Amino acid sequence: MMDKYRIGRIEGRWKNFLPPIQGGRFRPRVGEGEAEVEQEYEASATPAPMAMEDATASSSDPTSRSPSPVFDGDATGSDSGSRSRKSGIARSGSATSLSSAEEDEASTAATPVDGMAHLDALTRKGIKLDLSKYPAPDPATQEAIVEKYRLLNERIKAEGLYDCNYYAYAVEVTRYALLFGLMLLFLRWRWYVVSAFFLGCFWHQLVFTGHDAGHMGITHNFQVDSVIAIIVADYLGGLSMGWWKRNHNVHHIVTNSPEHDPDIEYIPFLAVSHRFLASLRSTYYERVMHYDAVAKLLIPLQHYMYYVYLLFGRFNLYRLSWEYLILGQGPRKGAAAWFRWLELAGQVFFWAWFGYGILYRSIDSNWDRFVFVMVSHMVTTPVHVQITLSHFAMSTADLGVDESFPQKMLRTTMDVDCPPWLDFFHGGLQFQVIHHLFPRIPRHNLRRTQRLVQEFCDEVGIPYALYGFVDGNKQVIGRLADVARQAAILAKCQRVMAGLEKGHGHHHHH
Repeated sequence: MMDKYRIGRIEGRWKNFLPPIQGGRFRPRVGEGEAEVEQEYEASATPAPMAMEDATASSSDPTSRSPSPVFDGDATGSDSGSRSRKSGIARSGSATSLSSAEEDEASTAATPVDGMAHLDALTRKGIKLDLSKYPAPDPATQEAIVEKYRLLNERIKAEGLYDCNYYAYAVEVTRYALLFGLMLLFLRWRWYVVSAFFLGCFWHQLVFTGHDAGHMGITHNFQVDSVIAIIVADYLGGLSMGWWKRNHNVHHIVTNSPEHDPDIEYIPFLAVSHRFLASLRSTYYERVMHYDAVAKLLIPLQHYMYYVYLLFGRFNLYRLSWEYLILGQGPRKGAAAWFRWLELAGQVFFWAWFGYGILYRSIDSNWDRFVFVMVSHMVTTPVHVQITLSHFAMSTADLGVDESFPQKMLRTTMDVDCPPWLDFFHGGLQFQVIHHLFPRIPRHNLRRTQRLVQEFCDEVGIPYALYGFVDGNKQVIGRLADVARQAAILAKCQRVMAGLEKGHGHHHHH
């Protein structure tokens, strides 16, 4: 697709620009017949340090775009020059702990600190931690990583890992049919809870094939795979594949970026980075994510409520799907324009067989209908855990525009270690690192690709985050608890500052 927009070639080394959302400034476009006016502009690969703006400024102006704190190459050049690395694969320990609560609490207690300044300090601490663990984000180092990444891609092609294993999908379809058949059998016997359980398992497994097709990982044909994805998601699952692709494509480009990645933007319920406490503006939702009174109540409790929220995750997906389809947020022109009508038909089909055929016609009482809905929807909770597990505990820091795509994906994503016989349960989502590096590799080939990616990580010196399912969950809960603790510290800072201001005002009055 990019070739259609190419207007020329760069001779020599390309220097990345700082995006406007992070404070980059560019010369205005020169119109035909106009003379170019020389003026100073900033578009540096090593931007000057930028502090977060006051949250109140962002909150009062819904169109404000606060610059993001990013890696300052000049300020940390001395560190990167002396930094040494050991090649290896990281499999244990904390991957992204940003701060010590004891240090923060001690400094806060000793000296009154403005809340936004405290968050800015945490951001810079997170950047410094990542700089100490990953290769330096300078052009030469990152270009070497990219070159090896391209060679890895050629090796993957040569080994046939982009070729889909259709026998594996025959097994998948057999599993889906078995689960759906068991649901109907127990529904006929009026074992509603057991029937609902198997329906939930059916939906849980469908997600994986929908994910594959959404990434064109089955036939590699855009139209064919999109239709497969819509049949799986809309007709059988009641969710919009168009919404998911719109959301998920952004997630793959700007993984774990608090301002841009919708997959980590869950204010007021969850915050995976302390930066959400500054009322950031989401470029995806095009609104300020206010750290309001509700968020101030819920965020300190998020590590206790995490699994409770996920129990209701499917209901939120219905809301997002309907919003996308009703408002027509998808493509209105081009090859994908007709998908909206196919999806709308799919929604009618889903609620006909599920809402009318099962809930209304096949279940006797309203209470049994309620239980059936809750059980079937909550059984899908593991997939919501699997989706969030790979990113919530990983870095949300920005190392600047020179950081390569493969390093950013490895820094913001973790894999889940499991035996091969359990792959059907995780459905490929346990290989999120490999998937983010090569999104179109069919999931049944991801385990074979993992070995090649590990060798790549050893060669370039980038840690490869691999945790067991239990340890991965501990990392996520630990991250949520850390942000909850920072929310408490921020509240303390604000109380102290409010007290000082009140005291000064009282003294001035006298």
